Amino acid sequence: MYLLAELFPLVRQVRLPINRDRAMLMLLALMQMGMAVEAYAGHQISGTIVPNERTPVVFGALAALTLVLSGVLARRHHMTAALLATITFLASIAVGLLGVYFHLRRVVLPAAPAGQLFSLHRLIWAPPFVAPLMFALIGVLGLSAVWRESPPDSGVLMLPGARRLFMPLSKTRALFLWVGLAFLATVVSSVLDHARANFINPWLWAPTLVGTFAAGVTLVMGFLERPSRSELWVYLIAQVLMLVIGPIGALLHLQTNLTAGGGQWVLERLLRGAPVLAPLLFSNMGLLGLLVLLDPAD
Repeated sequence: MYLLAELFPLVRQVRLPINRDRAMLMLLALMQMGMAVEAYAGHQISGTIVPNERTPVVFGALAALTLVLSGVLARRHHMTAALLATITFLASIAVGLLGVYFHLRRVVLPAAPAGQLFSLHRLIWAPPFVAPLMFALIGVLGLSAVWRESPPDSGVLMLPGARRLFMPLSKTRALFLWVGLAFLATVVSSVLDHARANFINPWLWAPTLVGTFAAGVTLVMGFLERPSRSELWVYLIAQVLMLVIGPIGALLHLQTNLTAGGGQWVLERLLRGAPVLAPLLFSNMGLLGLLVLLDPAD
């Protein structure tokens, strides 16, 4: 079902140069590079990067380059490209889960006295455990995009050796659910980050409300067999709000860093203050949500 054409019938007359899966793989490659840059900036807060903290930085950059290479190979060596991308996304899931483990080790202290194993204060001020989870979610979304669904919206994935994998949901519905979970992870990360400022600034509530609304709408779409036109309009509005809130947040973070020192540019404050790149994750998620509306056919 071509959901974007359900909203705008004239779209059926326009032939896009790439299909939904290829568009999603291109965006995920860019997100891998963005995650590497954000991981580098986040791990610089302590002043030095230990070996474990180099992993997401190096992996994100290599994963982005590998996915670009697989895209180049796909025109003549489709199976080789698919296997290369699959290995990359599986590794992304592993890196993400390992990152969650290392971050949670700063929150949960097994050797602490009873009643002090976990602290909400530590959860807020410790390295954000949700941030590495994005590597895992990117990996899952990438695996969904790598293997062709035939026929479209059937839930049947074509694997090497003419084998077929029968999924319980169509790829479109599965993408709605996974993108919705990615939205939810983005909101949780934002809430924990803004909790350090006690939500004093009213602007801090904007990404929480927009992200929660978009996550709820996107998850609901995954449970609908055939969404109506009005439901698609609500979904589209939610994605546009995600696109808009990202740049606004980045500008506000930048303004906060600048005004903290009399409006002077100080690199140290940009590295250790409000993360400028973090709000742009909302825009990336919104763009992912919009890609789900594209034609699932080849």
